[in-house]
Amino acid sequence: MKPNIETFLGCDAPFEEAAIVLFGAPFDSTTSFRPGARFGPSAMRHESFGLETYSPYQGKDLSEQKVFDSGDLELCIGDAALALSEIEERAEEILQSGKFPLLLGGEHLVTLGAFRAVFKRYPGVHVIQFDAHCDLRDDYLGAKLSHACVMRRCHDLVSDGKIHQFCIRSGDRTEFAFAKGHTDLHLFGFDGLEELANVLKKSGDPVYLSIDLDCLDPGLFPGTGTPEAGGVNFNELLSAILTVCKNVHLVGADINELAPTLDASGVSTAAACKTLRELLLALGK
Repeated sequence: MKPNIETFLGCDAPFEEAAIVLFGAPFDSTTSFRPGARFGPSAMRHESFGLETYSPYQGKDLSEQKVFDSGDLELCIGDAALALSEIEERAEEILQSGKFPLLLGGEHLVTLGAFRAVFKRYPGVHVIQFDAHCDLRDDYLGAKLSHACVMRRCHDLVSDGKIHQFCIRSGDRTEFAFAKGHTDLHLFGFDGLEELANVLKKSGDPVYLSIDLDCLDPGLFPGTGTPEAGGVNFNELLSAILTVCKNVHLVGADINELAPTLDASGVSTAAACKTLRELLLALGK
């Protein structure tokens, strides 16, 4: 892989030396409300230079990490299946190189491409999802490949009880009914996350972490396609990220659903950048 021209802050290690590889999926063609998430990955890179590489939260510095930023994939915006195939191919390449894939969305559907690659390599993998929405519809207006269906498609791959959902506060009645029998759903916040992390730590099972940034309250993070009142704050999200990263065997992750053009203040992009910085540092163990 060749280095990207504009990298996320401090993520300029050579590919051969890197432990973590960033790659962007600028795709938002199935967005059901407000589009713009396709601009999220590039905005995060560009605005990251407003941050310091040092984190006072963790006492670590990104300049001491080995992260390679491979840039954004050039995806077919009009074909979700083809876009997912190309995301899966890039994630497979990263995994085959013995490195950790960290995907930047784009809408939440992009998770499915990366997760397919992870599932092939780790068939016993669990998913931990931070999200305002269930994303468990079997289809959305007839489309089975939609950001509203991404966790249902992940469930098609894994067995019951392998998808753990936190911060959920929105969904169709049928999604909540499905969750009762098939997923581990936690409403409104992170209650139960520490207990789950301890269980997964003991089992050693592989885990994929998916962070939909609309888990944050829209008063703090308005730049997203489907905002839902009642979300968590940044410190709560950071604490949850640290709980997961310190305890479970993570094998892949993503951050998605920043739509920077929907927040002219830039606050949402700044929050996304800081979340990514802290996730990268937490992964660097």
